[in-house]
Amino acid sequence: MFTKILIANRGEIACRVIKTARRMGVRTVAVYSEADANARHVRLADEAVCIGPAAARESYLVGERILAGARRTGAQAIHPGYGFLSENDVFADACAAAGIVFIGPPAAAIRAMGSKSAAKAIMSAAGVPVTPGYHGDDQEAELLRGKADAIGYPVLIKAAAGGGGKGMRLVERGEDFAAALASCQREALSSFGDDKVLIEKYLSRSRHIEFQIFADTRGNCVHLFERDCSVQRRHQKVLEEAPAPGMTSARRTAMGKAAVDAARAVGYVGAGTVEFIASDTFVADGSFYFMEMNTRLQVEHPVTEMISGQDLVEWQLRVASGEALPLRQEQLEIRGHALEARIYAENPEQDFLPSTGRLVHLSPPAESLNVRVDTGIEQGDEITPFYDPMIAKLVVWDVDRDAALARMWQALADYRIVGVSTNVAFLSRLVVCPAFADADLDTGLIERSREFLFPAHSEPPRNVFFVAAVAGLLREQAAALSRASHSGDPWSPWSSHDGWRLNIQSRRTLTYRSGEAVFEVAVDYEVDGWRLTLAGESVLARGRVLESGRFAGQLAVELDDRRLVASVVAVNEKQEQKRYVFLHGSNYLILRDDPLHLVEAGGTHGGGLTAPMPGKVVALLAAVGQQVEKGAPLLILEAMKMEHTITAPKNGIVKAFCYAAGDQVADGAELVDFAAEK
Repeated sequence: MFTKILIANRGEIACRVIKTARRMGVRTVAVYSEADANARHVRLADEAVCIGPAAARESYLVGERILAGARRTGAQAIHPGYGFLSENDVFADACAAAGIVFIGPPAAAIRAMGSKSAAKAIMSAAGVPVTPGYHGDDQEAELLRGKADAIGYPVLIKAAAGGGGKGMRLVERGEDFAAALASCQREALSSFGDDKVLIEKYLSRSRHIEFQIFADTRGNCVHLFERDCSVQRRHQKVLEEAPAPGMTSARRTAMGKAAVDAARAVGYVGAGTVEFIASDTFVADGSFYFMEMNTRLQVEHPVTEMISGQDLVEWQLRVASGEALPLRQEQLEIRGHALEARIYAENPEQDFLPSTGRLVHLSPPAESLNVRVDTGIEQGDEITPFYDPMIAKLVVWDVDRDAALARMWQALADYRIVGVSTNVAFLSRLVVCPAFADADLDTGLIERSREFLFPAHSEPPRNVFFVAAVAGLLREQAAALSRASHSGDPWSPWSSHDGWRLNIQSRRTLTYRSGEAVFEVAVDYEVDGWRLTLAGESVLARGRVLESGRFAGQLAVELDDRRLVASVVAVNEKQEQKRYVFLHGSNYLILRDDPLHLVEAGGTHGGGLTAPMPGKVVALLAAVGQQVEKGAPLLILEAMKMEHTITAPKNGIVKAFCYAAGDQVADGAELVDFAAEK
């Protein structure tokens, strides 16, 4: 076994590898960019080496710097994690040439599976069923269009060297093919340095099922069962589970054999994932097709660990050091059901646009045998535009799927994040969505359940404003007591904040806003609390901060005879007093209007459209002076290696573009001078 390894990655996966290595007595070396100097994975490792500027192409993707770090620190092996250099055959070869073990498959296997086109040919020769499509080298646009027409729409254009949903476009009509191809090729070139694509028949109701495989250097190969990754947005996984709902023993045996055959066909070693696409009727008819093989550990590997009881990173280290697989196929078994939700800094209501900023408040659910949180982020850390915006992976396990779903909902309800937009509320709706709860799964589930998953905006319940008011009043009391304790007369009634008045009852009004609506909470100070009144509804309110137990640090709020447990995080920024209220498993953002504090009205200046994050203008889609309708595409912005289309907010006229194609833009930069119709 190795005594020291270098982890050529960052964030959550680096922290994950460090955890297992430490348990096994293996020392770890972290690498970091200048932007990650204070990152959690750097703090957890035994040693750390800076490898360059923030941009990944100048740090985490520079193999020579990582190898130099390994040589300087005496690391015997390099664990690539996932992403970055994890599937780079040139880097794997360079490790071997330097006498450093690459904790992954042989470079030849990476090359064989690195091109989706070549992989399909190998799989077809090995007897593994493949999806109908075009996987050739001729990339002439007219030929590709002809192939798509022959296959029959809908088709999927996919980057041949791609993964993670990048460089992928669904085309439902022939007239949309050219624009989709150009966009796909741009994104593929940006993400993978290769604009080659393939075209496949798109199954309109399909399931994405993948098998975890493992092979050693002694000819042994097993699978550790399947994961269902059908729930996706923009072809990227959102929620994964194991085992796959509805999977029969016979289907598992057939698909597991195909996965092992695929691994053997390329002389595979280490951890890998064979991904299949199956018709939503596969349980009945057994049809499934090879999609691709990921020659690395997957983001969703924890659900496999939860149902199998195995540590896959430990298996990686043992296999890479020359040991045999710890178990044979017949020794592996499934126990219970596991789910993984990816907690992202993104805004689901804005087409899952990534969000950047500092995590002002971060409180994950408590970990246990049933709940696991894998993360590389802590409170105070920054979500930057340089890397993937994933905050954490929330993983739960229970005896069956229904129990696991209930546990996931509760864990999501206990998650509190302030500072960036997140998908936590969306995930909470997803796990109780009728289609998902009933295991009516396919890759289009989110789209066909939009009405449930993206409800129209509604006003927060009145209790949200009552809870916010109690939290503010308690903060005022605590501040007054603190000032009094440091004064010359701690017991002076003038230092009290109890609302006492001579011959008159004390009353004040707290004003809040949600959207365009204004909510005024009248506060009357009572002997044993506050009388709160909102829109004619009056309650006697009390509150205290809980000091112990599961809800330690949260508020216990009594409204008449009802007791609520909630959290309220106050953030004052950009001349706004924001109040994030976490209540009943939901979270609400409301604004406090302080009459002593000037609050500017929001909105973009001059009617312009601004960049939601730093990025590059890829293409201008309208002409200056053009009359456009609401929702019309105006320009394409590339951010975090994904393309985002900026659309017209209303009917109006494009007066001018502030940037040309190819220009870099800052967060909040005005992109279009747009005049809306009156």
